Order: sequence, then C-alpha cells, then structure tokens
Amino acid sequence: MTESMKEEQAATGSQKRYEIAEEVLRSNIEAGTLPAGLVLLEGPIADILQTSRAPVQRALQTLEADGLVHRFAGRGFLVGPPGDGVEPIRTDIKALGLVVPRHADEALQSRSSWERIYNTVEADVAGCVVFGRYRIVEMELANHFNVSRTVVRDVLTRLRERGLVRKNQSSHWIAGPLTAQTVKDHFVLRTMLEPPAIRLGAPAVNRARLETLLKRLRTAEDSAGGLGNSEAIQIEFIECCVLAAPNERLRDLVRNNLLPVTATDRLLRRLGLPGDPAIITELRLVAELLLRGATESAVSMMATHLEASLNRTIAQMKIVAIIPGPGVTAAYLTPVLD
Repeated sequence: MTESMKEEQAATGSQKRYEIAEEVLRSNIEAGTLPAGLVLLEGPIADILQTSRAPVQRALQTLEADGLVHRFAGRGFLVGPPGDGVEPIRTDIKALGLVVPRHADEALQSRSSWERIYNTVEADVAGCVVFGRYRIVEMELANHFNVSRTVVRDVLTRLRERGLVRKNQSSHWIAGPLTAQTVKDHFVLRTMLEPPAIRLGAPAVNRARLETLLKRLRTAEDSAGGLGNSEAIQIEFIECCVLAAPNERLRDLVRNNLLPVTATDRLLRRLGLPGDPAIITELRLVAELLLRGATESAVSMMATHLEASLNRTIAQMKIVAIIPGPGVTAAYLTPVLD
C-alpha cells in the first residue's frame, strides 16, 4: 500500500486504532528503530501515540502472532521472535525516536479528544449503574471536563456500544440500572453465539497463537497472582478461539454482546469483588481441547464455562445488592427516582 493510499484510508476512518498502532510498531521494528530484545510496554507506547492502552495491547498481540514480538518472564513484550535468547533491553522507548507517519498521527489524534476523558467517564458510570438509574446531561458533562458537546457525544456513543448507557424515549442519556436479568440476557446470547463460533472457526485457529495462549493460561493458573491479568487473557482467548470463525457477521455479534459483559466484570472488580481462578482453568481446558483437535469437546467445555460464569456473576451481583450505594457520584450523574 502506497503512502497516499494509507493517508486516504486513514482520512476516511476505515482503519481502526489498533490497526494504526500495529502499522506504526511493525514499520519501526522492521526499520530497526525498535531493536531486538527491546522491552515494549503498553503505557509508554500509548503515550507516544496519544491513544488508550487497548489498541496498543491488541496491536502487540497481533505482532506476537506474526512472530515480531514475544512474551517473556517480565512485564511486556520483547522485540523479536521467541527462542532467540536475547537479553531484555529496558530503554525508554520515548528516547528511541519512534517514527509515527503523518497519516497515522492525524488518524489517531482525530480520536484523541474523547479518549482523554473516556476512561474517567466509564469509571464514573460503571461505579454507579449497579445501584440504580442515573441521567447524564450532555452540557453538564461537557462543562465538567471542559470539552465540546461533540467530544461528549463521542464518549456517550462508545458507552452505549458497551451497554453502559442508552437513550430513553425522551432522548435523555440514561445509565443503568445493571440488573441480574440484564446479565442473564447477555449470557443467553453468549451461549447461542460463542460455542457455535468455536465449532465454525476451529479449522481456522492460528495454531502458533493458540499454543502461546495456552502457555499464558497455564502460567496464570499456576501463579498466585495470575488473576491480575485475567481480563487481558480472556480477551486474547476470545480473539484466538472464538473470533476465528470466518463469518464476519457472527464475529460482530459476539464482539457487541461481549462489551456489556466485560463492563459488568470490570465493575465487579472495581467494587472489590475477586475474580475466580476457575475462569482460567475452564478457558485452559477449552484451549487444550482445540489444540488436540477435539472440537466438539471444546464446544461443550465452552458451554460449561459460560454457565459457570453466569452463576458466578449473579452470585457476586447479589453481594453488591446489599452494599450501600455510592455516597458521592460525579456531578454530571443525576439519580433518577422511580
């Protein structure tokens, strides 16, 4: 793809943020700007690209699958394929002069305004929806963060995609309530979508990526602190084992349905409720079965995992139900009394 074609693609918004981040990192690795053995951490890269960590994380996972980076005993990734025996180079990536092409920088910065406040707004909203229904007034949110209404709408649109907010019949933005029935509805859809997606995508699963994922699952299972990275591992499992299905529409349905499920799990962790180590064990079993070619057993195990995950989530929501609501919420969140 020529430079002009890349600029045109970025200008039309057809490239996703993780694709842009992947392109930037790949070109810098191939050019030698990022040398073999360099430790790559999501945070510093996200700072350079002025984006959130999520697209950087996904970009690194793709580069790992392509053998351009690999995991090691420490935190982050090492540049280069696994097995080279290179020593980790812990140099500040900001001092290496990472080359960010103009088209990539402009494409990323066109999204950066909403990203600067998104995580804070998501945390504010997620921290209260389990306790009831709240209204968000666009102007109050804009004034709170001193941003434009356009930025606010970008943030709220993304929160709606994740199932954390919605518009009611009066076109007011409403957050919550997050109920046990809401969670059950999403898990019903997960059961309808994800096991069949595994069956459909099993022949297309990247074996090298699956083996890497299995190693990570085993390491997390054996580690006392393995649940600390549980969300990232679960996302990687979905990407590798579920989204290998060749049906694009099915993949979109899986992704969209998972957004509120992930938000619910993140909320429960923020409220101090622990994750269950059984999650990692169940996913490890699915991955092992897929690697052995036992597709139907993997499909059955995935269904078992989803049933157990629903029961765990509902049990934790019952605990949350007896916790007093938040004493203080963000100024732009107004409780709606039924």
